[in-house]
Order: sequence, then structure tokens, then C-alpha cells
Amino acid sequence: MTGEPRILWTPPEALVESCTMTRFMRWLELGFEDYDELWQWSVSDLEAFWGAIWHYFGVVGDAPPLRVLGAREMPGAEWFAGVNLSYAEHVFRGKDDDRVAICFDGESRASGQWTWAELRAQTARVRAGLAARGVGRGDRVAAYLPNLPETIAAFLATASLGAIWSSCSPDFGARAVVDRFAQIEPKVLLAVESYRYGGKAFDRSDVVATLQAQMPSLEHTVLLSDWFDETDEPLAFDRVPFDHPLWVLYSSGTTGLPKAIVHGQGGILLEHLKHLHLHLDAQEGDRVFWFTTTGWMMWNFLAGVLLTPAAIVTFDGDPGHPDLGRLWDLAEQTRTTVFGTSAAYLHGCMKAGVVPGEGRDLSALKAVGSTGSPLSPEGFEWVDEQLGPVWLFSTSGGTDVCTAFVGGTPLKPVWLGELQARALGCRVEAFDEDGTSVVEQVGELVITEPMPSMPLCFWGDEDGSRYREAYFEDYPGVWRHGDWIRITERGTAVISGRSDSTINRGGVRMGTAEIYRAALAVDAVTDALVLDVEDWMPLFVVVDGELTDDVVAELRARIRLDCSPRHVPDDIVQVAEVPRTLSGKVLEVPVKKILMGADPEQAASRDSLANPEAFDWFVEYAIKRGASWRS
Repeated sequence: MTGEPRILWTPPEALVESCTMTRFMRWLELGFEDYDELWQWSVSDLEAFWGAIWHYFGVVGDAPPLRVLGAREMPGAEWFAGVNLSYAEHVFRGKDDDRVAICFDGESRASGQWTWAELRAQTARVRAGLAARGVGRGDRVAAYLPNLPETIAAFLATASLGAIWSSCSPDFGARAVVDRFAQIEPKVLLAVESYRYGGKAFDRSDVVATLQAQMPSLEHTVLLSDWFDETDEPLAFDRVPFDHPLWVLYSSGTTGLPKAIVHGQGGILLEHLKHLHLHLDAQEGDRVFWFTTTGWMMWNFLAGVLLTPAAIVTFDGDPGHPDLGRLWDLAEQTRTTVFGTSAAYLHGCMKAGVVPGEGRDLSALKAVGSTGSPLSPEGFEWVDEQLGPVWLFSTSGGTDVCTAFVGGTPLKPVWLGELQARALGCRVEAFDEDGTSVVEQVGELVITEPMPSMPLCFWGDEDGSRYREAYFEDYPGVWRHGDWIRITERGTAVISGRSDSTINRGGVRMGTAEIYRAALAVDAVTDALVLDVEDWMPLFVVVDGELTDDVVAELRARIRLDCSPRHVPDDIVQVAEVPRTLSGKVLEVPVKKILMGADPEQAASRDSLANPEAFDWFVEYAIKRGASWRS
């Protein structure tokens, strides 16, 4: 091991004493002296740990659980059998009417806030409206809505009925939305006809019409401009079995339709109670912000903060309009204490010379969270220089579990360029090519013990084959997540990006198949290869003739329309051929590896290639970009 990186931040004694994690450790009365001992226990005795989470946070249901963990194999672990509960009930439990629940701002409306009384009333209003339209347990409610407080209320109302929520951001094109929503056959669509971004209005009425036409299951569409009627009915909660679906999220692979990931009410409740209280340390008086859209799991994660005593801060719009200082203005305006964003935003601020504290009072800020992609050491230093001393927790997890596997803890220092710790209850390991757990070596991020928030299933995957293929094909009984990770001897972690070819832009993963479908819809394009390489997304295309400016413009427009603006390539490059295997598979991962500096001889076997000369072109291209294996 080389020398240790420097420590940027050490938790103040006052934070260590006051944080919820310390109180939890003392409540356990098991004598743990530090976080590492607590983590080891949490992954070695799953029943005791998750049972403790249940009791410490006072989870309520119709009856006590028969057991914490029955069958424990993956997939198929059985959690808290015999329990009926409600996620939404726990959100509203014990909340004073006059306290602030949500602060909001954005481009589509003036800034404001809702108290808990207002959120309760708005949730009851939507609940009554959905019930009047026949929505009940197990029905699906699809939301094509921006990040507004009404969207939060609509989610909580859906959950309170035992119905199943699913959302997409209005910047998603019609095809991307249909590919997601049509799988789950929603009964009700909640939608907007337009939204604002970057100072411009975008009409989505045609998209809404397309959704209605291509989803025959729809019985009702409710537009935000013609929202549900007010009601005097009190808010009620339908308690459902622990593994009853709460929502469906979407995370694309490299082929086929996006995976429709089903999470259970109980599993998400337990995970969010644990992570948001203990790891995020959201407490009374805190205001937690995370920049997200409704198409990213961080929106669901942020909504989960309402399980804590903290208020949340939502933003709908372009974080770079009129400039990249916009979100820092929001932090000052709302007295944000926890500022969450993407690594791409922090890197953008750094490159643009943004000075967050210049002319702004950010004295309320105590923590900065970063996710979506790895935050570089330079990004760590920039946050420290601009905002320090501040707790900077970089996190990594996924839509697949709607939480972070590795991330922050108020009990450990922050080392430059490293994620502080593996999360409680998450047995994260790095596997080498032989499936051996390694330390201080880059390997596949795997989870070797079950977690309550692992998916119940993929929607429509009746025999579970697609689910098993997605996570358990390489290591039977062990979850392979698709990230590269290095775990240090100190228990910290470094994420190196995706180990597969999924496109991750701003935390929203879209399958390469979706990008190819849009690219190949352009007449001049005959083949394509798209990659996500450390916050750089190039698209390599084979075209008839030359790659003209008009073709480039058409490609960008088509991908923006069919997929989303965030998945428009950074660069479009013409190639003679796309490298493929003998079976015809596009050579995505090996090309990505060499562009990240891997030795070509180790990245791919030439004997397995149908057109080795096409791969050679990318080797030369990587050398021109500075790959150093032939220095």
C-alpha cells in the first residue's frame, strides 16, 4: 500500500456526541467503540442488526414480526414475515402541523414552503381523488411530473392506498417514458403539459397524448393544471404486507427494455430509516437538499428524508441557469444544512470558477453530499477549499436498492478522494477475477449478504430469470452491482465507475440499447458504439459518406428527443467499423477499459473478435488521448 491520503475533515466532538449514530450505538449496549466495530456486527448478525433498527425507530404494524430474516438466500431472502405496515404512515407519524416539511423553488413557480399540515392536506386531497378513480391496493400510478411538492404528496397518497408509484421526469422523451411505464400497465397517469428549464418553456402535450395512446391500461389522466379537488376526508393509511410493492424504479442494462425494479414498502422503510437517520444524520432543524429530477432514485431517497425530523428542499429547473451559482443561492435562501448534488455539478462549479461563499451566507451548511458518479480528488479539494471545514460525504449506491452501499458516516474522518465507509447492514466486498475478496485492489463491487431493500422482483419477470441474470449470473448467491471498487485497509472505499457498459449520466442510468435505437433512427447512421468513460460520453458512429454537421445535429436532436437531454453525447466521432465479437456483440466494455488506460492485451482477446482491425483503431485512439500503457 502506498502512503495514506491526507485527511480533509475530522468529525468534531460535538457532532460525534450529538449524532443519531452515537445514540444508536449506546442504545445497543454492546460495547462498540467505533464505526468499524459497529459495521462488522451489522453485517455479521443481520437478524440482530435489522431487528435493532426496527425497535430503535419504533416501526409500527398490525402485529410484531414473526421473525426478522427467514430464508436468507439471494435472491429470495424473506424479511419480517407476518408484518403489515405503511411507509406513508411512518412519514407523517409524530409530525407537528406547524413545522416546515418542504421548502421548494425552481423555474416553474415562485419559492415557498409547505408545513406538515399542508402536506397532510395535499396528500389527503390526492388520496381521495385517486380512490374516487378506483385506485386501490396493487394498482399502478404513473407520474410524468417535475420535482414539485405536489409530486411528493402524490407519491405519499399512492403509498397510503397500497397502490404502486412510478415516476419519470418531463425531460424524458415519449419513447423512453413508454418503454418504462407501459411495462407496469398503470391505471392513472399524472402529468404536466409543459415544464420550464434553462429559462425556456417546453410543451409536453404531444408526449402526454402519446403516453395515453400507447398505454391502453390507462383509465384516467390527471393534469397538474387540473389537479384533484380539495377534500375534507382525513388522511388514512392502508397497511400492507412488508413485501408489498411501494414503487417501481427503472435502471437500464445493455439490452432490451429498461429493468422495472420493484421495491417493497417494508424493505425501503427499514433501509431509509437506517440510512437517513444514521448515515445522513438528518435531525430536528435540518434542511436537506439534493438536486434531482423525478426520474432518478435520488428523488425517492430525498422523499425518504421526510421519515426523519428534518425538512427537505426541492428544486425544479436548470441548476446552471442563469449560472452555476443557482443552487448555492438556493442553499442560502433556504438555510440548507445538508447540500446534496452530483459530482458532475461540483466538477462544473470547479471548472467554471464558482465561489459558493462569495456574497452568500452559507453558515447553516454543515455537510455536502455527492453522488451520481465518482468525485475526483480535485473535487474533494475544491469543496474543502471553498466550504471547509465541512463534512463531505461522497456516496455510491444505486437505483437497484434505492440507497447507498458506501458513503458517509458522522463517526469517521474524510480522506481525500475516498468514500468514508461501507454502509451499515451492507456487506460490500471487492471481488477479483477469481471471485476472491480483496483489499487495496480494484475489483467488482459485490454484496455477499441480503439487504431488505433489494428488489422484490422485476415487473413482468415471471420466472425471475432476468433478475438473476442482472445481479447473480457471475457469482451465484452473490450480488454483482456493476461498479469497480477498491476497499482500503482503513475501511474506506474508492469507486472507479461502472464495470459494465450502462450509461450513467447525472445518476440516471440508460441502457446502450436505448441510445443505439435513437442513433440508428438517423438515416445516415449504420452502426454505433456509445460509452460512459469517467463523466465523458462519446458516441462512435459508422455513417454513409462523411459525418457532416447536419448528421451530428440530427443525432443530438434524436437522442435528446427519444432518450433525454442528459444522454446527448459529449462527442460524436466517425469510425469505419464498430468492433464486435465473433457472436456479433458490440465490444463496449473492452473499448471502455482501454480508454480508461487498461492494457489492450488484457482488455480483449483478439481471437474472439470478428474484426480486430476495428479494435486496433480504438487502441490508437486511446493512445492519442493519452493512454499510458505504451509510454
